[in-house]
Amino acid sequence: MTKLRCAVLDDYQGVARSLGDWRRIAPQVDTEFLDTHLVSQDDLVHALEDREIVVVMRERTPFPAGLLARLPRLRLLITSGMRNAAIDLEAAGRQGVTVCGTVSNSEPPAELTWALILGLARQVVPESTALRSGGPWQHSLGADLHGRRLGLLGLGKIGRKVARVGAAFGMDVMAWSPHLTPERAAEGGAVAAASKEELLESSDFVSVHLVLGDRTRGLIGEKELRRMRDSAYLVNTSRAAIVDQAALLRALEEGWIAGAGTDVFETEPLPLDDPLRTAPRLLALPHLGYVTRRNYEGYFGQAVEDIEAFLAGSPVRVLG
Repeated sequence: MTKLRCAVLDDYQGVARSLGDWRRIAPQVDTEFLDTHLVSQDDLVHALEDREIVVVMRERTPFPAGLLARLPRLRLLITSGMRNAAIDLEAAGRQGVTVCGTVSNSEPPAELTWALILGLARQVVPESTALRSGGPWQHSLGADLHGRRLGLLGLGKIGRKVARVGAAFGMDVMAWSPHLTPERAAEGGAVAAASKEELLESSDFVSVHLVLGDRTRGLIGEKELRRMRDSAYLVNTSRAAIVDQAALLRALEEGWIAGAGTDVFETEPLPLDDPLRTAPRLLALPHLGYVTRRNYEGYFGQAVEDIEAFLAGSPVRVLG
């Protein structure tokens, strides 16, 4: 029997093989793990043109219609998570490609949000760097959380978890999203803002937890950043395009806000010459929000399950 061929993309940490039981599909599928990010469509076609199955990590590698058309052997595309805006589901359907997902836990990105908030508030990186390099002792003054306002743009699964921690710190939690009602806000542990502008103007920390779409792309631009207090911090662990990146860079360079923390970028990995790499007042991480052992065990374990179900003729967790 001729085996199918599977490629697991963007295995940056080299852990995909050990965190999924790929032996279960070994009699029917040869699996290769790729740890180098393939940027160009030509490179992707060269690597994947003979693969029937491809496993992708989140939205690291887009699969638009043009790429799918150049992969005629592809039959099954699996993504971590149950939503992936970088895959053209309609084109995949027309081409007969089944797209499946895996369950993603919302706790890790909520936890990382607080790593960024606390890191900014207490100047953790600058103080640690000064200590290790023999720099000045206690050269910054921390921002308080207790008694301050946490403004959440979005109060879904992740936003609600962030709200609970804010309340535990003694913060005043306010939330806004396009269709958030006072009742739903109260259920999520927050007070509903009358408007996005009210939230931005009155919050000491603003954290983004919205889904990227036509209505949220560029939601926070120059006008919105200028509404924030110059002592306030902006945190984004959702999607980079929700915040206008050029406006954010200006806000950091010119001191419109006290600082920002981000875990997401419009191009990932972030190019070496991107000005955000050296922007002042920025605490930046390489999209670690979902990168935990429990999440990865779920991703790769369920990717194997998705392949097994597909081979049995009964695909599970199908997207679209």
